[in-house]
Amino acid sequence: MSIRFTLNGKVVAVDVEPGTALLEVLRNDLELNGPKFGCGLAQCGACAVLLDGVSIRSCVTPVSIAAGKHLTTVEGLGDEKKPHPLQSAFIAEQAMQCGYCASGIMTTAAALLTSNESPTRDEIRNALSGHLCRCGAQARMIRAIERAALAMNGDDE
Repeated sequence: MSIRFTLNGKVVAVDVEPGTALLEVLRNDLELNGPKFGCGLAQCGACAVLLDGVSIRSCVTPVSIAAGKHLTTVEGLGDEKKPHPLQSAFIAEQAMQCGYCASGIMTTAAALLTSNESPTRDEIRNALSGHLCRCGAQARMIRAIERAALAMNGDDE
């Protein structure tokens, strides 16, 4: 079955079974490396992507849910020439060590900053509560999200 959706601003079509995990399609069929397989149970957040602006866990979401919708992965937030403020802030704050969780955290943070342009630390922590990071970089990630919020609001540090 052919399933069409917009991925990072471009319409794509994949010929897969409708129940195939979205993460599997993103990584294997569309060759994206951002979303990661962590737990396979929607518990760790490494696979988080945005579906119509809402953070979802792609490891447990059937690809058919994406049909006709807009999907954004970390690759779609920005690139080397024009990085998203979150990507720039994560680099500036050195907010990653291994980086395994970063893709899911950045996409979830992007959803947060779209709905709340000036989140408090507690709101950031709450938004990220379903994400696991074993490197201990959470404090730097929170600072990076705060920095990105300032940048998106036109405030310079």
